[in-house]
Amino acid sequence: MELRNIVFDLGGVVFARDPRKCSREFIEFFSFVASPQMPLFWEEYDRGSLTFGEVKEQLCAYNGCDDEKCDAYLHTAIDMQEEIPSTKELIERLKAAGYNLYVLSNMSREFIAFLRRFPVYRNFDGEVVSCEEHTVKPEEQIYRILLTRYGLDPSQTLFIDDRRANLDAAARLGIGTFHFNHCDPASSCSELEKMLL
Repeated sequence: MELRNIVFDLGGVVFARDPRKCSREFIEFFSFVASPQMPLFWEEYDRGSLTFGEVKEQLCAYNGCDDEKCDAYLHTAIDMQEEIPSTKELIERLKAAGYNLYVLSNMSREFIAFLRRFPVYRNFDGEVVSCEEHTVKPEEQIYRILLTRYGLDPSQTLFIDDRRANLDAAARLGIGTFHFNHCDPASSCSELEKMLL
């Protein structure tokens, strides 16, 4: 069946921090985001169950640092988010080609509010964001919300994410998947262009 719907994860796929602009200490502070399993407090922050203040308190304990440093690093983590150029270009080309484009992302309130300001976000026809649904990937419910809300046929839908567990959950519902390499986004985008355009 012909693909009509392309669904994007955000962090590591559409947006990222440029590591060249980050200190080693800053990268180590948030090293948990690269682990296969996020700490429970960060998952609950994405779920919308913890506020900014509450997750900051947990992060202070996790990293053994004071409140001032943690507050500064959290705000910096938001403010340093940038569009990934190759993904932005791909999204614009997919939109021009007539695909329906959606967001399916684990994201906290503060992060998503910042990301929605970027020009690339205007290309999306709909979104399902964990903090607003109180469920996170790879829980089945968040995928079902996406399919139901926008009337998507799983067999006509491709989900792009950089985490295998999230892709495996989508595949169990019959959704096509693509594993995005956040370390080499240009290569992943080139592969997607060959598949879809």
